[in-house]
Amino acid sequence: MTVIAEPAAAVLNADSIKSAYREAATLRNKVQQAQQGVEGFTVHPSYAQSAANLLGYLALRRNDIRALQRQLANLGVSSLGRCEANVMASVERVTEVLRQLTPGRRPQRSGSMVSAGDGEALLHAHTAALFGSDTPERGVRIMVTMPSEAATSYALVESLVKAGMDCQRINCAHDSPAAWLKMIKHARRAARAQGRPCSVMMDLAGPKLRTGQIDQKPEVIRLKPQRDDLGRVVAPAKVWLYAQARAASKAEQGIRVAGPWLGALKVGDEVRLRDARGSKRRLVITAVGKTGCWAEVHKTTYVTQGQRLKLKRAKGRSANTPVLSVVGAKEKSIKLHEGDMLVLTQDIETGRPATLDTRGNVKTPATVGCTLGPAFQDIRAGEPIWFDDGKIGGVIEVVEADALHIRICHAPAGAKLKSDKGINLPDTELKLDALSPEDLQALQFACKHADVVQMSFVNTAADINDLIRHLQRLDAQDIGVVLKIETRRGFENLAQLLLAGMQLPRLGVMIARGDLAIENGFERTAELQEQILHLCEAAHVPVIWATQVLETLAKTGSPSRAEITDAATGGRAECVMLNKGPHILKAIGTLDDVIGRMQGHRSKKVDLMRKLRLAEIGEWS
Repeated sequence: MTVIAEPAAAVLNADSIKSAYREAATLRNKVQQAQQGVEGFTVHPSYAQSAANLLGYLALRRNDIRALQRQLANLGVSSLGRCEANVMASVERVTEVLRQLTPGRRPQRSGSMVSAGDGEALLHAHTAALFGSDTPERGVRIMVTMPSEAATSYALVESLVKAGMDCQRINCAHDSPAAWLKMIKHARRAARAQGRPCSVMMDLAGPKLRTGQIDQKPEVIRLKPQRDDLGRVVAPAKVWLYAQARAASKAEQGIRVAGPWLGALKVGDEVRLRDARGSKRRLVITAVGKTGCWAEVHKTTYVTQGQRLKLKRAKGRSANTPVLSVVGAKEKSIKLHEGDMLVLTQDIETGRPATLDTRGNVKTPATVGCTLGPAFQDIRAGEPIWFDDGKIGGVIEVVEADALHIRICHAPAGAKLKSDKGINLPDTELKLDALSPEDLQALQFACKHADVVQMSFVNTAADINDLIRHLQRLDAQDIGVVLKIETRRGFENLAQLLLAGMQLPRLGVMIARGDLAIENGFERTAELQEQILHLCEAAHVPVIWATQVLETLAKTGSPSRAEITDAATGGRAECVMLNKGPHILKAIGTLDDVIGRMQGHRSKKVDLMRKLRLAEIGEWS
């Protein structure tokens, strides 16, 4: 057998031991001094040790210790790569081992410190306080965002709980308090029926900038029969005729008409019209219900508001009726190309595409409104702006009192900007209240009915103190609070946010990776989420891994390989959030399976040495 000589860098010698000891001892003193500063912060008793540990971790990370880590690894000593939850104890142990290897050195003991077991226990306790008890088979919770149907379908919510949902998330930007209450009652009932906990979390919308409405053209639906490769109709197009707005969701496409005319329809009736192109078309009534009826058409038909439907052979019944509105029209949008100009205004109702002259030159640029007009006063020319989760980007060239002129720089292949899409201003320090009047109304509701509130777009400790004042006013200081980190300022101020949040007895952090990526650059997302995980573990604060987890699976029923890997990485957090989708039950089952498997291999940053089947390769030959 050939023996390979050990590299000189790895040889144990007195000089390397003394050097490592001196640096470790210096670090130990810095960490200890920083932890003593906890007396300057007001924190809840349950977070007293955690606040001191966070301060110690921050003191450690203000130093570049990579050279020391390599020294420690060469000496066979812990390299401090897994010290977040118990910083002082980790540095203390390393220093003591090096002292024992250094003749004539006496041990130096610190006062109060979090041991390795204590750090893990504190994080587990804080997680249970925020989410409720965990299940024996899976420590990581699964949170699911509620669709609107959760308010009217107990069976849907029950199936989510049965599949493994541990936390119900209600987005306060959608639906109404009446709908929220129904969702919550369904979750409470389903949890009791299944004998498992399911906490309720309400996500306050926060000061989110969004695009306004786009007034482009009358709404038109296209009824398109299904055809084979030869163009022959194999299935007619179906459309739902209705009179009351609450009956509009029966189908993807619908036509609203007058109630008396609708009520007289019978199966087999033939309804004629000239569609939006002037073509003659026939609708045949195939089924009649209490709230509407189904009709079929065998030719492509365009239907818009104002057209008239004529009942053939009315026989005493009303012969015709106007189309009052349509459902399922193609969503209006503004198509933008790189180099185009877009004007962002405070008028949220009159967005429109650019107008062109006969030669195709722009007469007036495209215009769209913004939901937060007061933000205009904080914006400066030259700052970047992004729309729709980074799909469209530009630079602000001109700032007026009521308008921003934006040069589009990023719009691959001509991107479409639609209504109600998010707007991000990563370099702009917006001076907006963290809680809007709508947020305060939702907060009052949440304090009565929910277990946890999620605070969106939190940027400073002052934002948290403002929330705490409102919780005190509502006598709800014990409600859980999750800080959503989704802006550059929020990320940069994370340490202050954690210390301010520790005034509360139940605290968590959500890594809102969508907005966070836009604000800081997609290429930095992996780095940022790692740093958030590290700081939160040092503070013993549970983390929610959010944004687009298994999204393709939830929407289409088939995941991508990257999604599965991302979901597995999410198991390093204490909770993983799924968004709504038609295949959400399959997504929950897949996430439950992935997290359950990964628990045997990894805990936070530590690879666990479970028995590995791949190691069973038989006798060596």
